[in-house]
Amino acid sequence: MNKLLLIIDVQSDFINENTKPIVNKIIELIDSKKYNDIAFTRFINDKDSIWYKKLNYKGCITAEGQKIVIDTKDYKIFDKKIYSAVNEEFEQYIKDNNINEIYLCGFDTDACVQKTALDLFEKGYNVFVLKDYCMSYSGKELHDIIVNNLKRLIGKNNII
Repeated sequence: MNKLLLIIDVQSDFINENTKPIVNKIIELIDSKKYNDIAFTRFINDKDSIWYKKLNYKGCITAEGQKIVIDTKDYKIFDKKIYSAVNEEFEQYIKDNNINEIYLCGFDTDACVQKTALDLFEKGYNVFVLKDYCMSYSGKELHDIIVNNLKRLIGKNNII
């Protein structure tokens, strides 16, 4: 059974008082050796993006803001310009590495984690959200609402 830990957008511009405590927990998860594969996603924003133009979101534009705050070692990094990590490159990685289970952690529960979980679920992958290893930039209240919603949308047994 090949298990992938996908660490979503643990980047400088997503770190605040709500998300910062989760970083060390994710490092402990990486060090636990519970997963055969570990990969990271990195959100890339620019001035031509819908986030910049429609939402006036200026985060993750600079190299410093895009920086992953955990040592990525030799793990695969998937750059993305959308909420979801699911694209052809990622699906090929799953196939090439015979991944059976995908475990999600990182930021934000209400955006990229949720969208990735839903996309993986809809494509038939065995996906789990590690709720204690995710957080919303906006705080625990929103995080908890999304976790409860994900229990309904992908199954309560898929929220760990």
